[in-house]
Amino acid sequence: MDTTQRRKSGINLPASMSGTSLRLETFSSSPSINKLSSPLKSMSPRTISNLSASSSPSKSMSSCSDRFIPCRSSSRLHTFGLIEKASPVKEGGGGGSEAYSRLLKTELFGTDFGCFDSVAGNFKGGSPMSSPSKNMLRFKTEQHSSVSNSPFSPSILGQDGGLSGEAATPPKPPRKVPKTPHKVLDAPALQDDFYLNLVDWSSQNVLAVGLGTCVYLWSASNSRVTKLCDLGPNDSVCSVQWTREGSYISVGTNLGQIQVWDGTQCKRVRTMGGHQTRTGVLAWSSRILSSGSRDRNILQHDLRVPSDYISKLVGHKSEVCGLKWSHDDRELASGGNDNQLLVWNQHSQQPVLKLTEHTAAVKAITWSPHQNGLLASGGGTADRCIRFWNTASGNQINSVDTGSQVCNLAWSKNVNEIVSTHGYSQNQIMVWKYPSMAKVATLTGHSLRVLYLATSPDGQTIVTGAGDETLRFWNVFPSVKTPAPVKDTGLWSLSRTLIR
Repeated sequence: MDTTQRRKSGINLPASMSGTSLRLETFSSSPSINKLSSPLKSMSPRTISNLSASSSPSKSMSSCSDRFIPCRSSSRLHTFGLIEKASPVKEGGGGGSEAYSRLLKTELFGTDFGCFDSVAGNFKGGSPMSSPSKNMLRFKTEQHSSVSNSPFSPSILGQDGGLSGEAATPPKPPRKVPKTPHKVLDAPALQDDFYLNLVDWSSQNVLAVGLGTCVYLWSASNSRVTKLCDLGPNDSVCSVQWTREGSYISVGTNLGQIQVWDGTQCKRVRTMGGHQTRTGVLAWSSRILSSGSRDRNILQHDLRVPSDYISKLVGHKSEVCGLKWSHDDRELASGGNDNQLLVWNQHSQQPVLKLTEHTAAVKAITWSPHQNGLLASGGGTADRCIRFWNTASGNQINSVDTGSQVCNLAWSKNVNEIVSTHGYSQNQIMVWKYPSMAKVATLTGHSLRVLYLATSPDGQTIVTGAGDETLRFWNVFPSVKTPAPVKDTGLWSLSRTLIR
């Protein structure tokens, strides 16, 4: 194409380009437009911007394009106040404000941007190729799938900024507790009486249950049921309690007697009197058996002496319904229908502590196996609170309103958690973390108030009993070696077994 032809066409072309090196294609509106190929189709913006006007004329086809100009509004520097201007002076002088500005830029735009000195207008320890403009003019696909790819990730602030490790560590998910019992036993004639204690689990994995006038033993290892004793038509069972070794069991009766039986041979060893009426609660230490009665007295029994009891503790003004020895056998806690919680010394005939903050009967009592002198107690319907005490100082540490009558408390020996069973009005079972008292789980299933509670020897399972004449086994605590969540047992968990 000569000069005349270029002038006629109205297009100014470089002298080195011939008329055949430029092709103009007319695109029609037909569907075949998708089949047309363009030399720019597979070229990135970076490739386009690198094209120079002095392309080699020897190529069969040359492509020209204007330079690539990105949209600077996407940087939104004005939003974060990162436009290069003098920053306000913060505490600690100008040096601190500049360090803060560099740290903030590094967190938002990367380490290359953080190397820029906003005061001097140059780059520290880098070449012009590491300028922030190189990053800002490059289109970037934001990664939302990973926290570490986010420009706002606290990588620098978490490591070098002095923040605590807890802020950078994701919170641990709560432990899952199965919502259904893995076994249900029918327990006919299990009494619905708040002041009785009719269920206990021995260290040899045998469950004792008082049903009417009889005591039955259920072996958790083979599900074998054995009838221990029958008190006859004129008496009934009011309490059962295993020794710590799990070989002998004590039985409190409605007539005020305490019987001691050999659990392996089903043979009665001893019968002791002293109470005027029913004995609703029993507690063993390593050598002493304590019994509480409706006659308001606590008797201390020693099987090594021939007398019925060796001492009498007088302090309650109404029926004694809660008794627990501390793990070191130094203190005995007692609760009564007079709303009092008393703490007795092993050598004293008078209570060393009188705790009167409860406003209802105190049946639920448990000592912490993790901290000496830490006692928890629960109040009845008019109180509904779980209270924690330091028996060394006599001070109340904490109080939590549960919303229901507190019937039983048990402290886990595997983890620092507490399980409580409740009556009016929700009849629920609750697992709590200590000392935060955050709820781990709330279990329901009993149709009447959950009056009885015992813990398995391994500390993972609890059994609960209620006036609905059922015993339900729940996996609520982890094991000592593997604190992983226990596995739900599925549909077969609702199968029932008759205990007698």
